Amino acid sequence: MFSKLVVALSLSSAAAFAPIPAHAAPKTVVQAFETELGVQAPLGFFDPLGLLADADQERFDRLRYVEIKHGRISMLAVLGQIVTKAGIFLPGNIDYSGTKFSDVPTGFGAFSAIQPAGIAQIVAFVGFLELFVMKDSANGAAPGEFPGDFRNGALDFGWDSFSEETKLFKRGVELNNGRAAMMGILALMVHEELGVSLWPGGI
Repeated sequence: MFSKLVVALSLSSAAAFAPIPAHAAPKTVVQAFETELGVQAPLGFFDPLGLLADADQERFDRLRYVEIKHGRISMLAVLGQIVTKAGIFLPGNIDYSGTKFSDVPTGFGAFSAIQPAGIAQIVAFVGFLELFVMKDSANGAAPGEFPGDFRNGALDFGWDSFSEETKLFKRGVELNNGRAAMMGILALMVHEELGVSLWPGGI
């Protein structure tokens, strides 16, 4: 058994030094994305699930759009946790039964504190934004400058005044902050289910 293993390993090692056929492509599809925004040390091009193994540019742009969107949602979620854990709430009541905004806990506990009709309104509002407002070239809208460009010809905030280098830097900052926020809100959700608080003083 051991000798067969040695032979198999020897053959596989020899195959590594075999000449590459002349018709072989010098560059794979995956390698085409190794210079995209977000590819940086220490991980470099990181695609452990092989989602880009046979992807074209359209597929990459769609995945990048989803990554940016989830990052933005996660940044808002982490910020919401920080603000509410600090005791900052909207004034007044969230429903006609007298439930105050300050009575609604953070995390999963909010689902039991908000009336089903309120949850339905939130879902409907998010669906409206998803279908009619937050559109770009990655999901069928008019082409934007980049995936996740939701200006829709209406918002700018001085973006067009930046140099190309500044634009790439700011997009990279957003992308990395979104990635960190996705990991952060996931950690907060897991710890909440485990009954462990990550906040100072156990708030």
